[in-house]
Amino acid sequence: MEEIKRILIAQTAFVGDVILVTSLIRETKKLFPEAEIDVLVIPATKTILANNPYISEILVFAKKSGKFFSFLNILRQLRKKRYDLVLIPHSSFTSALLCNLAGIKKRIGYSGKLRSLLMTDLVSPAPEIHRIERNFSLLQPHGFSHGDWQTELYPSAEDETKVQSLLPPKTKPRIAIAPGSVWKTKCWPEEYYTELVNLLKERVDLIFVGAREEAELCTRIINKSGTAALNLAGQTTLLQSAAVIRQCDLIICNDSGALHLANAMQTPVLAFFGPTVKRFGFYPYRGSDKVFEKELECRPCSHHGPMKCPLGHHNCMKLITPREVFVWIGEHFCF
Repeated sequence: MEEIKRILIAQTAFVGDVILVTSLIRETKKLFPEAEIDVLVIPATKTILANNPYISEILVFAKKSGKFFSFLNILRQLRKKRYDLVLIPHSSFTSALLCNLAGIKKRIGYSGKLRSLLMTDLVSPAPEIHRIERNFSLLQPHGFSHGDWQTELYPSAEDETKVQSLLPPKTKPRIAIAPGSVWKTKCWPEEYYTELVNLLKERVDLIFVGAREEAELCTRIINKSGTAALNLAGQTTLLQSAAVIRQCDLIICNDSGALHLANAMQTPVLAFFGPTVKRFGFYPYRGSDKVFEKELECRPCSHHGPMKCPLGHHNCMKLITPREVFVWIGEHFCF
């Protein structure tokens, strides 16, 4: 095996994608224990990788803000680093072009798209496999066959102290609820969350988590259900949210970044999949996880989920009832 001293992993997609690449970072370090591993991300996801012991440096590409000048700036940084190898688990032509122009000797990516012309090595993972397994396929040219899927996040001691100051003493099973998503059709209906919270509120402690933009949604659900749930949406960083979720026995969420936070913290996930499907490869992967979904001819309607149901009914979510969800929770968790 040729000597590889400096490795870059370029993942400039969303929070969930970056969390899913943490297992690739760890397995790459195992395969090349003497190499320095850097990661290229966007500003919104940089903090999620803080304190990761396998990463030497986190580089940031602000591709949505002054893209041309940001491109030139990060290109200069990459050239100075003189990487021997880059792994590109993202379907971004820009990332592939950046790594090509940076003169990285070995560039491994996926076959089948225009960006593949910018790679030195191509892999063709089987369709419909989990994204973690797809990420691992980038190491195949170096003899890698399989690895541990477990994703990882590393909240700091300060993060843990902050979380402990926010959480009340645990007297009942504790469930986190993350009802939001950037993609509106990925959201289980607000009134369904309200009904489920009303069913749960006397049996468990409920903690709402999410982004600042989702705080109002969480407040409405809490108020309509008449619960004394704690609303931490918008009050914690991503790693602090991960630390909160680690203190919970279950998280209830949509197909969103919250399920990936929970998987990384090894907290069981109950997720609702509507416009998207598990074969896209972003489903919760641990044995204690549960995906609620309904088989419909119109699914999937989009890779991310559109802002409105194309057929106007949103049955992929509306046919999942609060009562069946409540029954499943009662059968699998002690109230």
